[in-house]
Amino acid sequence: MPTGVALRDVREQLFDAAERILLRDGPSALTSRAVTAEAGCAKGVLHRHFEDFDAFLAELVLDRVARMDAQAAALRGSAGTGTVAGNLADALTGLFESVAVGIVALVTFRDELRARLRRSWPVGLPVLTEAGAMIASYLRAERDLGRVAADADVDTLAPTLIGAGHLLFADRTGAPPEPAAVRKMVSAVIAGVER
Repeated sequence: MPTGVALRDVREQLFDAAERILLRDGPSALTSRAVTAEAGCAKGVLHRHFEDFDAFLAELVLDRVARMDAQAAALRGSAGTGTVAGNLADALTGLFESVAVGIVALVTFRDELRARLRRSWPVGLPVLTEAGAMIASYLRAERDLGRVAADADVDTLAPTLIGAGHLLFADRTGAPPEPAAVRKMVSAVIAGVER
């Protein structure tokens, strides 16, 4: 990129480039050079906007977690409509077909990134922790509507669904699981509490 040419929304361009690399090539391919090449800018651009590459990655993770607010609101808004299992299967598919699986692998892969994230996110993996809170909130709403048993332990069901969903989607070399497989898993997990 020629010098003196202003980039619009540099952070977002860099974040989007990193997301494309994560989805396409996985966390081992994510380097500052790969990100800036994907974004079509000079390597120095990243370092002008972020302290170092791990600071960039930490902000990427936190940005993508913040974007989950819309998913959480949509899922909670679906309470009382469709089926509980269908709503959960759709939410898990939307979550894990996104960059979430790549972010989990990235955080696991990079010690310095985990250390930086601990400063603002002291417990759990950011994407999975937020996804668990999203699922638990939805299950509470369904419990309030009587579509989930009053005694359902939503704080255990939510991470169980997240963990099982992650296992279904974690193999990035193959095709994503069939929708029927996701629904089957969800139905099995919530079988004792869905009304």
